[in-house]
Amino acid sequence: MTRKVLLVAIALLAGCVANISPNAYSVSSVGQVNRSVAATIISVRDVDVSGTTGTGATVGVAAGATAGSAIGGGARANILGAIGGAVVGGLAGAAMERNATKQTAVEYVVQTVNGNLMTIVQGTDPRLAEGDSVLVLYGSPSRLIADPRVQG
Repeated sequence: MTRKVLLVAIALLAGCVANISPNAYSVSSVGQVNRSVAATIISVRDVDVSGTTGTGATVGVAAGATAGSAIGGGARANILGAIGGAVVGGLAGAAMERNATKQTAVEYVVQTVNGNLMTIVQGTDPRLAEGDSVLVLYGSPSRLIADPRVQG
């Protein structure tokens, strides 16, 4: 029983990973007009994107309470076991979700054609390099793409 609950929890956590790819758009972004500005990449570095916590803690509380309630021989022991299991399960579930949803990304610092500096963090594919000409696409989320007007 506990093993099944753990497998369901892991499956739920896999669906919690945010899509940080510059190639992915949300349905609400389709048809929106956004401003684009030409820029040049002046700095590139890998960064970690912290994982989320929420669903994992909730699932962990439920699983821990269920497993903990089976401990003991009486009603009082079952209640204490459920409370202890919920606390431990919630902490473990949150930690599992945070680790399962943690991602690597790239931080780009760009200088726009009018001299402004901007920093954008996005997924690792496609990877852009220092000196590349790009377009900064404003929106939610903003993103960088290679400038198709520049022959490389």
